[in-house]
This record gives sequence, structure tokens and C-alpha cells, in this order.
Amino acid sequence: MKLFKLIENYRNMYKKGTKFFVISESEFIGVKSYVLQSEDMSGKIVVSEEELRKKFIALN
Repeated sequence: MKLFKLIENYRNMYKKGTKFFVISESEFIGVKSYVLQSEDMSGKIVVSEEELRKKFIALN
């Protein structure tokens, strides 16, 4: 399972350093989106590939 770490605060919902698991990846007409579940299971977020590259770093 892919694991990512937040490198900057995300919309006042999650703080820098929060870890997320990728639970779903989808692509529609060349646009990729990802559903991320926080490590503490407090919530899910949907991000684009661009947001994933800018605001997260892969841990594995």
C-alpha cells in the first residue's frame, strides 16, 4: 500500500506531517485523482495528481 506524508498544511483540515494511505486511484480522460485515508482513520480526501505532487511526499 502506498504511503504519503503531507509536506504543508492542507486546507486547515490536516497539519504538516500527517500520514495518508492511498486507498483508490482513478483516471478519467487523462486526469488522475487519488482518494487518501489518514493514518489515524479520521477522514478521507480526494486530490488530483498535481496536488499529490505539490503537497505530499512518498514514504515508500
